Amino acid sequence: MTADEELRMDETTQDEVIVVGGGMVGAALAALLGEAGISVTVLDARPAPLASDEVGRGLPAPRVSALTPVSQRLLTHLGAWSWMAERRVSPYQGMRVWDGEGSGEIAFEAVDIGLRELGHIVENDIVLAGLETRLAALPSVTQRYGARVSGIAREDETQTLTLDDGSRWTAPLVVAADGARSPLRRLAGIEVREHDTGHVALVTTLRCEQAHGGVARQVFLPDGPLAFLPLRVDEDDHHCSIVWSTRPEHAEKLLALSPEAFAQALGDAMEGRLGKLDVLDKVHHFPLTQRHARDYTAPGLALIGDAAHSIHPLAGQGVNLGFLDAAVLAEEIIHARQRGVALGDARTLARYARRRRGDNAAMLALMDGFRLLFGARHPALRLIRNVGLSSTDKLMPLKRIMIRQAAGERGELPAVCR
Repeated sequence: MTADEELRMDETTQDEVIVVGGGMVGAALAALLGEAGISVTVLDARPAPLASDEVGRGLPAPRVSALTPVSQRLLTHLGAWSWMAERRVSPYQGMRVWDGEGSGEIAFEAVDIGLRELGHIVENDIVLAGLETRLAALPSVTQRYGARVSGIAREDETQTLTLDDGSRWTAPLVVAADGARSPLRRLAGIEVREHDTGHVALVTTLRCEQAHGGVARQVFLPDGPLAFLPLRVDEDDHHCSIVWSTRPEHAEKLLALSPEAFAQALGDAMEGRLGKLDVLDKVHHFPLTQRHARDYTAPGLALIGDAAHSIHPLAGQGVNLGFLDAAVLAEEIIHARQRGVALGDARTLARYARRRRGDNAAMLALMDGFRLLFGARHPALRLIRNVGLSSTDKLMPLKRIMIRQAAGERGELPAVCR
């Protein structure tokens, strides 16, 4: 062991809250707590923050999120939204969903529930850079990059994290926001229910011959759903980000195609609704696994975002659920601190878990049901879903409920999201 390593092992940093993971959800939680004057350290495995002056320029990044109005209100509260809007956010006012094996189709419009937009398609890097800019302005928040947690131990109501460089960080509360494969969740011994969806996601950016008109489109195909998410690039409405969730063997065939042949396959699957397509970027792919932690909390530890639950991208709800986790946990922590209660108090964490687990579980179950129904090949089930889509399209009260659900307007929202 070198002298530097011995010195680091003697170093212990004390905070009120440690957030492990500096992605969108972890950064949002740190910003909410930092605004309340709570001492927070964000331990981020990435080597450095995003280069904010380069984000949102040129071709849109392939990974995007469909942010709901509820998430927009949270980001506006944090002061990140205005920064993001100066770069690139793409509003969408409508949504079209149809069955590629039949005639069933349903249309949703923001105006039906008195909203200007159903949401915004935003590159993940733009969201994160906006939050990082906010964190940099908060004196009670410290960001540590290149930080990998190798151990966790609890003693005398305090959690101690050991990093791979030997340094130690302590706090009464540690929050795991380190993603779907969460190393901290594993170190804490929290089990997770894992379900292979049998799908691979293909993502890339396109230019469309016809303008998308601020409408998101999703078609359910025999091998899985294909979504066209509208992007506005330099005031031009001819770009879309696509997410094609399909079976691995089909994905392998698609990935072997030339850009021109892949564009043709996309156009055929989309029934030519946006005219000729041009692929502008490499086609990225990743497996889709649905996970749900058996417990959201342990003594002095809470899980948020993908560390607690990861969902099929069918409805684009992943980061929106994570932002709600962050807002609810921050609300409970801030209330506890105001009452003089220890930040890692078991009752505080139990309230967080109770408020979030049901909503997340319901969304996971709903997406699983959609995946199974629209993946079914039986003629009777195809008839049911086609009739269901067409019938629902004519029932405005039911459509309004569905639109409000998709917009995140459900249940008792935390104050910063109302």
